[in-house]
Amino acid sequence: MLKSNNINIASISELPTPAQIREEFPLSEENLEKVVGARQEINDIMDRKSRKKIMIVGPCSIHDTESAMEYAGRLKKLSDEVSDRLLLVMRVYFEKPRTTLGWKGLIYDPELNDSYNISKGLRIARKLLLDIVELGLPTATEMLEPVVPQYIADTVSWGAIGARTTESQTHRQMASGLSMPIGFKNATDGSIQVAIDAIKTAMSPHSFIGITEKGASAVFRTTGNKYGHLVLRGGQTSPNYGAEHIAFARVAMQKNKLEPNIIVDCSHANSLKDPRKQRDVLIDVTAQMKNGEDALIGMMLESNLLEGSQKVTPENKPESGVSITDACIGWDETCELIRYMHNNF
Repeated sequence: MLKSNNINIASISELPTPAQIREEFPLSEENLEKVVGARQEINDIMDRKSRKKIMIVGPCSIHDTESAMEYAGRLKKLSDEVSDRLLLVMRVYFEKPRTTLGWKGLIYDPELNDSYNISKGLRIARKLLLDIVELGLPTATEMLEPVVPQYIADTVSWGAIGARTTESQTHRQMASGLSMPIGFKNATDGSIQVAIDAIKTAMSPHSFIGITEKGASAVFRTTGNKYGHLVLRGGQTSPNYGAEHIAFARVAMQKNKLEPNIIVDCSHANSLKDPRKQRDVLIDVTAQMKNGEDALIGMMLESNLLEGSQKVTPENKPESGVSITDACIGWDETCELIRYMHNNF
């Protein structure tokens, strides 16, 4: 029989609806207050109602929930120590954008074997987010697949649109309807205008097609998200965290009638993909904060229990606490750098 549709589809498996996953792993009223409270604290920092700075810190990606919870427990203790000046938010990243191929993240392939048990991945991701929120620690994640937020967004206090998707109209529309502040990364070539355009777009109302919590297709009409901001991550082989880069970004945002709120990603191109150079970025940006650069509202660190990274192979189980994507700094250096920032900006 002649076919004109689904020619390249090998199989289709239905997923549980967002409502079913949320009923299975509910967000309690107490934890809802924690999520909303952290969002408001971030908004207050962006509105200059709070003099705190934001530190988004954690693994490049989550592949092991046991080590993620150990990290979260340690980070919560550190958060309590520095909470008078810093708001620590844990990176809990489940989706990995790829230039070509590679592991797509815990939601897509939780068993690390190309089995793509996405139903299992969604359950693991939501359960982990709830457990971290239960500790009293805000969570941050990248919003990549537009359907996924319906499963987990109610547990997230800060969201990111990555360098590869900042230019995407689909992601700008999605961000306009998300309920948390959203950081837009500059493009991989270093362009910040793409991110500035994204912030402006996401601030405006939009209408787009999505799925409801019950899994039905629907038209979503948004009011716009006024808490979009810029995340500088460098471009290709050129960092963009220096004072001249911050000043340029601040003026560019002001010219576009945007409040200049800037977070510096100490990793990626800003560290030239060398985790040891995150220290240099943090020290430089902390000095800029101390010298009165008010546009800087925080930083991001890629950090894990142990430093470095490892490759996943079918023969070897990954070592606990070591990144399987970008290399990270270890826990001891994480504590040192966060305390340095706390004491010096």
